[in-house]
Order: sequence, then structure tokens, then C-alpha cells
Amino acid sequence: MPYVEDNATRGELDAPSEADVSRMIRAEVETWKPRHGPDWAGVMSRMSKVPPTWLIYSTASAALVFILFAAFLVGSWLQIGALAPQPTSFHH
Repeated sequence: MPYVEDNATRGELDAPSEADVSRMIRAEVETWKPRHGPDWAGVMSRMSKVPPTWLIYSTASAALVFILFAAFLVGSWLQIGALAPQPTSFHH
């Protein structure tokens, strides 16, 4: 790895100073403009492919009912928690 000095070399008069570099970068950033704006046609075409809200909510509701019903059946079969048969005590 070559040795690099921290101090500027004397003889390089054409190298810009830190202030010049900072000024050039600031000028470049301030004058920068994007090449083109947002692609509204692309956004709108992607939005048109999204299913309607009622269909999303209906599908999510049906999935939730299915999951809850399956959990109830599995819990009953495994006799977990309140779904298990409760012990009864007979007093004679």
C-alpha cells in the first residue's frame, strides 16, 4: 500500500482547495434536477390491477372464519382449555 501524506504537496498549484471543492459540490447539488417526473401512467396502470376493496375484505373475512373454525375443531379434538370436557364431581 503506498504511503499517503496528510499535508498537501508543495508544487501542485492546480489542485483545488477544500473550499473550492465544497463550492463546486454545493453548486452542482443546487442546480441538479431530476431527469423526469413521476411515472403517473405506470402508477395508474398498477393501481387498476388491484382488486376492489370489497373483494379484499370479503376474502380476509372468509379466511378468518375458516381459521377460527379450524382452531375450534382442533382445540376440541385435543381437549384444550375451555373446549375440554369439564370434570364433574358426584356427591352421594
